[in-house]
Amino acid sequence: MIPRYSRPQMAAIWTPENRFRIWFEIEAHACDAMAEVGIIPKAAAKAIWDGGAKAMAALKAQPAVEVEKIDAIERVTKHDVLAFTTWLADYVGPESRFVHQGLTSSDILDTTFAVQLTQASDLLLEGIDKVLGALKKRALEHKHTPTIGRSHGIHAEPTTFGIKLAGHYAAFARNRKRLETARAEIATCAISGPVGTFASVDPRIEEYVAKKLGFAPEPVSTQVIPRDRHAAFFATLGVIASSVENLATEIRHLQRTEVREAEEFFSVGQKGSSSMPHKRNPVLTENLTGLARVVRSAVMPALENVTLWHERDISHSSTERYIAPDATGTLDFALNRLAGVVENLVVYADRMKANLDSLGGIVFSQRVLLALTQKGMSREASYAAVQRNAMEAWRGNASLLALVRADKEIRQFLADEELVALFEPGWHTRHVDVTFKRVFG
Repeated sequence: MIPRYSRPQMAAIWTPENRFRIWFEIEAHACDAMAEVGIIPKAAAKAIWDGGAKAMAALKAQPAVEVEKIDAIERVTKHDVLAFTTWLADYVGPESRFVHQGLTSSDILDTTFAVQLTQASDLLLEGIDKVLGALKKRALEHKHTPTIGRSHGIHAEPTTFGIKLAGHYAAFARNRKRLETARAEIATCAISGPVGTFASVDPRIEEYVAKKLGFAPEPVSTQVIPRDRHAAFFATLGVIASSVENLATEIRHLQRTEVREAEEFFSVGQKGSSSMPHKRNPVLTENLTGLARVVRSAVMPALENVTLWHERDISHSSTERYIAPDATGTLDFALNRLAGVVENLVVYADRMKANLDSLGGIVFSQRVLLALTQKGMSREASYAAVQRNAMEAWRGNASLLALVRADKEIRQFLADEELVALFEPGWHTRHVDVTFKRVFG
């Protein structure tokens, strides 16, 4: 995780200290369950919690020192979980012989990974909520602010800036549901021993630990939690990142000099260029576009991790050590940055209106077309007549209204007052309340 694009809350989830804390809690909960079913003495389970509490306190007080102790052991054992249990034994004492009894490393590693991903999900959900809040506020503010809708980047027909923002709100509302589903799917616990048969650990241990974590037991773990769950999770992050980029790209286009309908807030003292003092660049949304690419880059490795050899291999492990912190951390940063961009977005309603009117009313061509067909003119003839005049207006020779008023063929079907009524912008946005009710309720 790059500090420049990481928030402390998310970075903390992926620290060794947090990982070791979760490892201990899973091991200790498993010991409690074993004590309940009579596999180990209850006094041993208590001793493990007591000694573990001291270990966790030391880890919290001087994380660098304690992590280095574990790392030093791992350099000898070449095994991370055994290094941890060896370190823990120094704090627990003789009863540490009951730690990890019947378990395999994947029981701890995969369940811990699930805990970290759910912790990350909770922060990401908070980030989505911030984006939703900002979008709703600005959409309501500009519910009736007229602007031009564009298709292929070209003027199409009038809409409102509020409708634009409402569309993005709806996308992030869908993303929230997707992430809730992905979080629920990843919240699974595996404590089933080698190759997942429960030969060395009672299934009741898994059920107990799962309940303590608020998870569901993995139905068939085969020693590892199936990676289709993780693939779905990272694919969801990729979709959310694409929604971030979609909104960021819209803002970047609106900020272009030729458009100038909206722009990122430019603070006092901010500089847009090292050489050109006049520059006001969309740096935040350009940054968001780049960050979205980083998040999406995690999707393909996660999909490839679904395929593992037989009951278990670790080809997925190294990949996940990269993509999990990077994808969750980057998306967390991006969502919080996007919320700020939307909250502080400067909207130029006058410029929107000027752009809407800039091509002499050609954006009302469909209304003239439909009115002619309603009056009895064939669609083919109507299209040809309107297009003929629209192209003249496009070239700046006159407004479309003036041209169709002077067109003898069109005037055979439409009176002057009928033509004027067809150029009313409010016609196109008269159903804005329907859209807002569907989106915001």
